[in-house]
Parts: sequence; structure tokens; C-alpha cells
Amino acid sequence: MRPDLPGPPRRLRRRPWIEAEFASLDFETTGLDPDRDAVVSFGVVPVRHGRVILAESQYREIAPEAPLTARSIVVHGLRPLDLRGAPALHEVLPDLRASLQGRYILAWSADVEAGFLSRAFGGSGRWWRRRIIDVLLLAQVADRLEDRAARPGDYNLTTAAARIGTPVHAPHHALDDALTTAQVFLVLATKLSTRGYRTPARLLKAGRRLRTQRSGRLGVTAVPGAPRS
Repeated sequence: MRPDLPGPPRRLRRRPWIEAEFASLDFETTGLDPDRDAVVSFGVVPVRHGRVILAESQYREIAPEAPLTARSIVVHGLRPLDLRGAPALHEVLPDLRASLQGRYILAWSADVEAGFLSRAFGGSGRWWRRRIIDVLLLAQVADRLEDRAARPGDYNLTTAAARIGTPVHAPHHALDDALTTAQVFLVLATKLSTRGYRTPARLLKAGRRLRTQRSGRLGVTAVPGAPRS
């Protein structure tokens, strides 16, 4: 069953991507398994007509449904004390829905966002991945087109942002990672548009094609995620 979350108008799929709206999304979680882990915060940064709309961004901290782990606290810096009194996820889902509906979703290493969106709103992880433009995969596509060999660590968000010259904000803070992802997307989409990737449909397909190629070579159904920040 598809979740009740209206997507962008279909007419925009084959229009220049700059005419569309995007929502750059980052979840910070207790772990990477949506079946047993939980969201502790999310950040959403809108992108409209090729510009980051920071004034309409949204950041929420959430009382997790699963225990925080020592490892997750080291990563995102949110302690039980910090989340005391925070709302439950179901209480903030209407706000998250409003931030995402009618927009293409951007994420860095999108399997995590797809899995937790599936748990929150329903629908399969595969359905959500088809809705998300994975900016990490766009970075890999851009490097392939330029015959650039990747080095270890090139595809974590912080390194990628520094490499292409966009500001690096606080890693593993949901709002800052969403902002960094949005800015990296704008650089990559502008660059890729000169190589034929001018529409949301082409940007979505580019990432899916690379995922499929790698999955086929590895004999698995998903591309292993790179470090996210």
C-alpha cells in the first residue's frame, strides 16, 4: 500500500529540475535498522527554484521508541537528558508530512531515510527509494562522467561537500546535514544538467541505474551505504 503523501505534480518530472521543489531530509537515529532502531531527530530544508529556503526549514528532536546506545550518542550527540520531554514520533509526523508533500525528497545515502519513512508512513522501502533522489549516488555519477577515480572516504557527506566547495555544517546534526545535502545537490544538479541530466526524472533515474548496476555486480538488492557524514 502506498502512503498517503502526495508527491510533486507529474508534469514536473520532465521539466527542468530548477522548476521543481525539493525537500532535503536527514534522520538521526539510534541505529540503521528501522525494524529495531528509532528516530531521535530530523531536519528538513526546502529547495525551491534552485535556492535553499532556510527560513522554511524544520528541525525536531524526538523521544525515541528504542533505547539510545552509547555508539549512537557519540555519533549524534543527543543524550537521554537532551530528549527528556521531546514529543513522540507520531506527534510530529503531521509536520514532517507537510514538509515533504508535493516535493521531491533529497537524502545522502538514502537507504536510511527510505527505511524510516517506510516505518513512519507506510509503503515499502523500495517505494520510498523511488521517490528519493540519492545525492550520494549523484556524486558518484558526476565522478564517473568525469572519469574521476574515487578515493576512500570521498563519499561521506563532509568530504564530498568540502571537495566540491560547499560549506560543511555540523556533521550528524539533522538540520545541518540536511542543509549540507541540499547545497551539495544544487552544485551536482547544476553540473549534471550540462551532461543531459536536466529533469527530476533523469536525476531519479541516474541514481537508480547506478544502484541497479552495483547491486547486480554484488548479487544483493541494495548498494552498501557509505558513511553518511
